[in-house]
Amino acid sequence: MLDSVQPLLKEHAELQVQLSDAAVHTNPQLAKKLNRRYAELNAIVSAYENLVALTDDLAAAKELAKEDEAFAEEVPVTEEKLHVANEKLRRLLIPRDPDDGRDVIMEIKAGEGGAESALFAGDLLRMYLQFANSKGWKTEIIEKNESDLGGVKDVQVAFKGNSADPSQGVWAHFKYEGGVHRVQRVPVTETQGRIHTSAAGVLVFPEVDEPEEVDIHPNDIRIDVFRSSGPGGQSVNTTDSAVRITHLETGIVVSMQNEKSQLQNREAAMRVLRARLLAAKQEAIDAEQSAYRKSQVRSMDRSERIRTYNFPENRIADHRTGYKAYNLDQVMDGALEPVIQSAIQMDEESRLAALSGEK
Repeated sequence: MLDSVQPLLKEHAELQVQLSDAAVHTNPQLAKKLNRRYAELNAIVSAYENLVALTDDLAAAKELAKEDEAFAEEVPVTEEKLHVANEKLRRLLIPRDPDDGRDVIMEIKAGEGGAESALFAGDLLRMYLQFANSKGWKTEIIEKNESDLGGVKDVQVAFKGNSADPSQGVWAHFKYEGGVHRVQRVPVTETQGRIHTSAAGVLVFPEVDEPEEVDIHPNDIRIDVFRSSGPGGQSVNTTDSAVRITHLETGIVVSMQNEKSQLQNREAAMRVLRARLLAAKQEAIDAEQSAYRKSQVRSMDRSERIRTYNFPENRIADHRTGYKAYNLDQVMDGALEPVIQSAIQMDEESRLAALSGEK
């Protein structure tokens, strides 16, 4: 394992030189890419240096223990620290998802359950916004279609991170959120107090850093314009400002009507379309590449039921990782980190097993 670190130490040193060059920072896209890689390698270098230091400490403790029994007590303590340091470095060396440091566009859509599903979709939106706030991330509602009762039929929201370290990236956390989220509770419209089950769908896409990353030729898309409408179909705009863009090759359709300007809606739609195309491209790569790129918790099946939110029992349960806790009220207020960490840990374990040739 230590041999595999040497090329990374060399790359880390080379990146230090590159990032000290002022010319690099005249290209924001390049500087962002280099900073992400440097932050990732920095964690590996720190873990490696700690491992080397502990290895030296253990050797010294064993040598001194031959002459002084007091040093013998340090041996098992240092051995345990060395084991922990070794495991940390091993996990850091797992090939990382190249999109982990990217920002994210998330779509939440009401599903089965009618009005209750739309209310739950609104609750999910609030949960993710609260979680983002706790991480210091910036958020932006790109498109929001509300229901009559104040819920959300569908919403598209952008999350922007605040760290160059890919392990702290928005995609590194939110990529596991895609799928069907099921809720069990007594709806506000229920007069008999019966528990109903409904669901909302979540789609997550890594956002394109620069438009040039995903080249979309004008001939590859069809753009339609129409009038915006509000809840219940009520017209809220007397001009054709809403935009629908269809990507002809893939059939992906993106509609935007939040802004009063057709140009702004078009720019927002193109932003979401690029993210969807980037995600589709990466999913195709994931399906073809070797086992370590496959994840047991990040499924490409968007119809997969991933989580249940049981309000009567105050229980949150993730069906992929087996995580279960009875603090749903806190989770809905944004305390989502332990749930997400269970997915990250399971993903790391599956990648480690693949690298070790285990099944």
